[in-house]
Amino acid sequence: MKVIPFRVPKTTQEAFRLQVDTLPYFYDRLHQHPETQIMLIEAGEGTLIAGNYVGRFGQGDLFVISSGQPHVFRSDKDYFRPRSKKKTKSISLYFDEKYAGESFWQLTELLEIRQFLNRLGTGIRIEGPTKNRVTQLIHQLSQVKKVNKLILFLTLLQEIAHSKTLIPLSVVPLRSNLNASDKRMNDVLQFTFKQSHRKIKIQEVAAIANLSAEAFCRYFKLHTRKTYTNFLNEVRISHACKLLADGALSIQSVCYDAGFQNLSHFNRQFKRVTGKTPKSYQLGQS
Repeated sequence: MKVIPFRVPKTTQEAFRLQVDTLPYFYDRLHQHPETQIMLIEAGEGTLIAGNYVGRFGQGDLFVISSGQPHVFRSDKDYFRPRSKKKTKSISLYFDEKYAGESFWQLTELLEIRQFLNRLGTGIRIEGPTKNRVTQLIHQLSQVKKVNKLILFLTLLQEIAHSKTLIPLSVVPLRSNLNASDKRMNDVLQFTFKQSHRKIKIQEVAAIANLSAEAFCRYFKLHTRKTYTNFLNEVRISHACKLLADGALSIQSVCYDAGFQNLSHFNRQFKRVTGKTPKSYQLGQS
């Protein structure tokens, strides 16, 4: 496995591509594409990795992933179980400034949109009133044609560019050079998602990457700007957030199910990642 580059199917006449995907689970490999992606989660939940960002996604969430940024929307484990009836659905808008010609985006009327795209970084999560308005516009896009479709799309971009409720996913992009190290990273991510419920030694995950423990620690920090231990804890906290939102388990049971060895360490890591205690997070979901 490696970071998979792929190009979104389009015709040369399209300024952007609207794509609806309904699947048992979201595409689960770290991948990238030259297009900027606006993605609305219609159904499904899991963990998003983009750059050094690790966090939950769920129904109704709205993201913008920048061009060339390696990312993966990893569905929760329930979606991969045999005979699972769970489904995922997303609506994505893919666009590349080259589609309409670079001179188009240099128009004075598009200055605010161009400035927004230039400062996009790794990507953003859209919140607040903007999320509601952009969600409506995305649904309307499937119902209009020709020039009205392009006008609506530019209106959508302008809405995002004006927003004060955009949350950056990461200030540090994940290295995106496609070489042997990308295969290592994808193998490490897949292993971590599948095994995060148990104790993992550095030597074990280093072997997955075919590196010594010391070399692996340097490699992972170089590519993600964080230690593997911090990353592993963030994946575990993402799973813990799901369990707390479900409300079926006690906080102590969530702690051990997520892969932590003691409750005090779980509480500290949960507060570090989410800014909340497990109890306050659980109460906020009820």
